[in-house]
Amino acid sequence: MTTNIAMIGYGAMGRAHAMGYRDLQHHYALPADTVRIVGVATTRRESAEAAAREIGGAEALTDYRTLLARDDVQIVDLCTPHDSHEEIVVAAARAGKHIYCEKPLARSVAEAERIAAAVRTAGVRCGLTFNFRYFPCVQRAKQLLDEGFCGHIFSFHGRYFRASYIDASRPMSWRLRKSSAGGGVLIDSGAHVVDFAQWLVGGIREVRATLDTPHRQRPRSAGSTELETVDVEDMAFVQLRTASGAAGTLEVSRMATGATNDVWFEVRGQLGAIRFTLEEPNWLFVYDARANAATRGWTRVETVAKYDGAVMPDWSQPVGVSRTHAECQYRFLRSIWDGNKSGATGTPGIDDGLRVQHIIDAAYRSAEANQWSTVHE
Repeated sequence: MTTNIAMIGYGAMGRAHAMGYRDLQHHYALPADTVRIVGVATTRRESAEAAAREIGGAEALTDYRTLLARDDVQIVDLCTPHDSHEEIVVAAARAGKHIYCEKPLARSVAEAERIAAAVRTAGVRCGLTFNFRYFPCVQRAKQLLDEGFCGHIFSFHGRYFRASYIDASRPMSWRLRKSSAGGGVLIDSGAHVVDFAQWLVGGIREVRATLDTPHRQRPRSAGSTELETVDVEDMAFVQLRTASGAAGTLEVSRMATGATNDVWFEVRGQLGAIRFTLEEPNWLFVYDARANAATRGWTRVETVAKYDGAVMPDWSQPVGVSRTHAECQYRFLRSIWDGNKSGATGTPGIDDGLRVQHIIDAAYRSAEANQWSTVHE
């Protein structure tokens, strides 16, 4: 049986998703026609045609509604700016299509709630691209935490550092405008570490945030001398408290000089601690406080590319970000093929997207009021 996918949007993330679908047949020894991208829609004809040529065998369109009307399309893969998510996801759900949506779910809680209502009413599934969950070492961290390895949790700390906006001459884009993005680095890259926090330790009840934008004006376009005000943050510093009493911090920046793609989290508890860093993605670092004091210390736990059922690449080969995209997509597809609810396979779905949106919303309210803010759900 072939699962046909329609892609809407084809920038960097669209290409990453297309790569993931293509690679699944090799990762899991699937027939070549198990997953097919049958159409791609972008806002410009030339970009749609270029994407279709790259994908091979896909119809190129500028109106995504044409793809939603196709009876042979089962899944819509959405890789567009945040301001279009509500319109497209709601339309796809009403057309009876499952949706695989790039994070974040929306620009605001109100939009996310309307998306969730449409998805639930239609009875379709909506998966979120929280692909960093699918490093094997992160999966092992979740397993250990669920088994109580750390005992009572004291703290969670997470960060996502990039240096992509330190150049003040970098021009404006939709990511730097609140109207299109809903916020800045916190709602964009930061959605990943917020997801780590809510998925690994859960129960986040209060947050306090400070936001900053070092370059408050940028060229309106490449080579332009006309400047535009940046109305979103490029750095976010967030304190958090959980219902169980744990405290924590989240720090997100695209002004982190010296960083490339630095993602990191640490969980500390009464019985042990766990640490993940994207700079060493083949290992999980664990500390067992119950071990013999003479030899106790941080241990590198071998995880590498250990994916259940995968046949290629060999488990011992280094893992990378593109593999996590493919795995996140595969888990979403399996939840549909097997008829399981999203949570049954651990696939990030609509509830996860909503939780992340509520936490981010609380952080923005906190920064505006300069006080702790309750996370509403």
